[in-house]
Amino acid sequence: MFRLIKIIFNATLLVLAIIGFNAIGGQKYVEIVKNNVTNFVQQRAEENAKKLGNFSNLHEEFQIDNTVSLLGYKAVLAEHKASGQRMCILDSGKKPLLTQDDIKSTDLDKKLEELAAKFKYQSISFKEINVTSRGTMKAYGKTVPYAKFEAKSNKFPISDLAGIVSSMQTSDGSEKLIISVSERKKYSQLITDEFFKGVQEG
Repeated sequence: MFRLIKIIFNATLLVLAIIGFNAIGGQKYVEIVKNNVTNFVQQRAEENAKKLGNFSNLHEEFQIDNTVSLLGYKAVLAEHKASGQRMCILDSGKKPLLTQDDIKSTDLDKKLEELAAKFKYQSISFKEINVTSRGTMKAYGKTVPYAKFEAKSNKFPISDLAGIVSSMQTSDGSEKLIISVSERKKYSQLITDEFFKGVQEG
């Protein structure tokens, strides 16, 4: 009986503490702290992204989400806020993961499967990759070839994906692997083009 009274007493104290916290503007304080943390993370991601290019000309509909290391390579992850379409630029240094000749080759499907196997334990994971078409687009101020593909993934909320992959060499001699991906039915080449034409050399 005493234990039950103690539990009720503690629960009452907790409720009163929450009410008191909210009464003195606690909820507003939590929102301020949350916004400050979010802004700090965003600023750090944008600062780190400068090592891979100049993203200052991007339209406000795009957001740099994070800068990460994948198998020792530096990468920038970005998002189109309205659609959720994702873009990635991966800097592989002087040793390309894929070249422009690879992008144009007839056995690109096989090369993409091999590349996907390297990243299968990372945050990006593709399987059953099929190249569906090819084209060119602007990135880093240059016209580069791309291949559009469809694939499956177990690392995204949805499994049926579509996107593009491209490769280019910047003036410092480093290779950049360019990827844009979204849900198969929602993928937009217009969004991809808009993002990458806004990326310039740093």
